[in-house]
Amino acid sequence: MAPQLSWIGLGNMGRGMCKNLVERGSLGKPLILYNRTKKRSDDLSSKLGADQTKVVSTIPEAVKSSDIVFICLGDDAAVKEAVNTILKENVKGKLIVDCSTVHPDTTNALEKRITEKGAEFVGMPVFGAPAMADGGTLVCVLAGAKSAVEKVKPYTKGVMGRADIDFADQPAGNATLLKVVGNTFIVNMVEVLSEGHTLAEKTGLGTDNLHRWIETMFPGPYTAYSSRMLAGDYYKRDEPLFHVDLARKDARHALNLAETTGTNMPALKVADAHLAKVKEHLGDKGDIPSIYGAVRQESGLTFENKD
Repeated sequence: MAPQLSWIGLGNMGRGMCKNLVERGSLGKPLILYNRTKKRSDDLSSKLGADQTKVVSTIPEAVKSSDIVFICLGDDAAVKEAVNTILKENVKGKLIVDCSTVHPDTTNALEKRITEKGAEFVGMPVFGAPAMADGGTLVCVLAGAKSAVEKVKPYTKGVMGRADIDFADQPAGNATLLKVVGNTFIVNMVEVLSEGHTLAEKTGLGTDNLHRWIETMFPGPYTAYSSRMLAGDYYKRDEPLFHVDLARKDARHALNLAETTGTNMPALKVADAHLAKVKEHLGDKGDIPSIYGAVRQESGLTFENKD
C-alpha cells in the first residue's frame, strides 16, 4: 500500500515541491493540501488536477488520514504552531517531515516532542530557489533516524530534488544547522556581487564587463544573481523569491549560533545591515538581491539601477 502524503504550507517553495511530488512521485493517492489561505490550496489543486490532490481546511484534517506529513513554513513560530496542532492528534506511527528553514535548536526540540508521541521525524530543509523547486532540482538535506530518512528518500532525489545530502542517524537539527550555515554563503555571495557591481560602475569598468567575467568564472548562482541585479529584478518584482524578512531571520539564526559558539562573522553582519536598509526602502517587496540597491545607495548611486 502506498503511503498517504499530506503537505502543510504552500509558499514559493512548497508549491513547486508539491507539483513534483504529484507529477513524479508515483504517489498512488491524491496529495492532501493545506494552506492557511485556502485559496492557494484551491489554485494549486486546480493546476495539478483535482483527481491528484485533495484540499482540506484544517491541519487536523491533513494529519488524520496521512502516513507522511510534510511541513514547509516561513519561520520557527509558524512551524511550532503547526506542530502543536499536529500533536493534538494521534500521530503514533506517522512520519513528520519539516522542510522549513528554522533554528537547529527548534528542529531538535521538535524531533524530541514528536518521537515521544510515537511518531517519526525528519528534518529536511532544501537548498535552491523557487524555480528549482518548480523544476525538481533542489538539494535536499535529510537528518533523523535512518529508518525515517529512508521513508522520505523516494520523494527527494529524482522527484523534488536533484541530489540528497544524507545525515541519517544524526540529530535532525544537523540538517537545519547546515541550512543556516549554507544560507550565509548565499547572503555573503549577494553582498560581494553588490559591492563588485557598484565598484565596477563607479570606476568605469562597467557592470556588463564585470558580468561577462562572472559568467566565465562563476557559472551558476553567482551568474543568476548577477543577472537579476543588472536587470533591475531586485526592485521590480512584486513577489520576492527570497523575502527580506526570511533572509534576515536566517541571518539572525546564524548570528545567534556565532554568538553562542564564539565565532566572528563580520561579513554577515554587514549584509544583514544592508537587508535592514532593503526593508526600509522596499518593504514587503524586498528580496535578497535587493542588497545591491542598499550598497548602491551607500555609495552615492540611486537604489534603483534603471529608470
